[in-house]
Amino acid sequence: MYTFRTSQPIKSSQVPDAMLEDIEVERALQIVLSTAHLLEGQRRAILDCVGYVLAEDVPADMDIPPFDNSAMDGYAVLASDTVGASSETPVQLRVVADLPAGYAHPTVVRGGEAVRIMTGAPLPPGTDAIARSEMTIRGDGTVLVTAPAKPGQDVRYRGEDVKQGDVVLTRGTPVRPAEVGMLATLGRRDALVVRRPRVAVLTTGDELVDPWEPVAPGKIRNSNLYSISAQVKACGGEPILLGTARDTVERLEAKVRLGAEADMLITSGGVSVGDYDVVKPVLARMGEILFWKVKMRPGSPVVFGEIHGKPMFGLPGNPTASIVAFEQFVRPAILHMSGRTALRRREVEATLEENVKSRPGVTNFVRAIATERDGQWLVRRAGEQGSAMLRSMVQSNALLIVPETASRLSIGDKVQVQLLDLPETE
Repeated sequence: MYTFRTSQPIKSSQVPDAMLEDIEVERALQIVLSTAHLLEGQRRAILDCVGYVLAEDVPADMDIPPFDNSAMDGYAVLASDTVGASSETPVQLRVVADLPAGYAHPTVVRGGEAVRIMTGAPLPPGTDAIARSEMTIRGDGTVLVTAPAKPGQDVRYRGEDVKQGDVVLTRGTPVRPAEVGMLATLGRRDALVVRRPRVAVLTTGDELVDPWEPVAPGKIRNSNLYSISAQVKACGGEPILLGTARDTVERLEAKVRLGAEADMLITSGGVSVGDYDVVKPVLARMGEILFWKVKMRPGSPVVFGEIHGKPMFGLPGNPTASIVAFEQFVRPAILHMSGRTALRRREVEATLEENVKSRPGVTNFVRAIATERDGQWLVRRAGEQGSAMLRSMVQSNALLIVPETASRLSIGDKVQVQLLDLPETE
């Protein structure tokens, strides 16, 4: 005989009915983004800024390059000295110095003279062009130039990349390796970036056991705690694993109270209409629910609201429903809080490779495999579509979006596909 609970649960019928219910996907996303606020900045060493978003403008403290310099190995010359030079009639110049990068030539180079120069070395005064190594023949203290060098040839001029005072990197810029290189070029040791959201993840249900525990009758392994936390991590959040709250009010309230100390709270399970689905009423009492249930499949029973001024999500307990709902609502919220402006997965038009049945009245997100051939996208279903079936989610790289007006799509139809393995778009 099993002991199911240690205290009396709240029933879903006790939840206030002032919240929005059965709303469209786009309307739900608008509410989420209006509630998820940009986080404050933190100063980090430039190498630690990769993957973050700048929270400040970064101006140039000097011209870049800071001086005229050679773009090639060769000889710094006066272009006028090389007029008419060819392999048949080369121009001979006297080499007055060798100039590696990091050093400067102190005197003016005069007509008939040249300086052997390495890439990046300052252009010697008096010279105005570089005769590349491949257009010269080196002699003993001399060089033969076998092709004319035009004024400015292979010269990188001071400030041609960046002028002092230019705002080179702007607030809201995602930091990639190129931005780190520019920060270093601008003399920055650190930069102000938007900090990453700390996201508390809580699963609920007496049936859940840790993946490494024995699976007794009636129990299932807790995959959602890990898949949701992985989704948080993949979009730049910092997951805080709160574990599992059993289906009692006291235990759930304690976990929710702890999760409310983070920047965002995500629960999974217990958001439907059963007598023991206690998450929604607890969230309603401890915070404010803004909507419940979205016109989508899978993932319809989504709770969203605020707790202590921070966004909270109640995701479905079925693994695939939870993943799909996260993609549509939680991921954009985390990205928005992190300072990003590209919030949505890229969507493309694709040609359907098989017939697809759908439930009208809701937007259906069908797990799918999308392939690109000759610039055209093709899409087909990825296995069975039950909301508890995780294997087809593993096989997917896309979600086929079936509008709520459609009950059937046919081979050859043009459809919208959300690509899961590509970066976000505006």
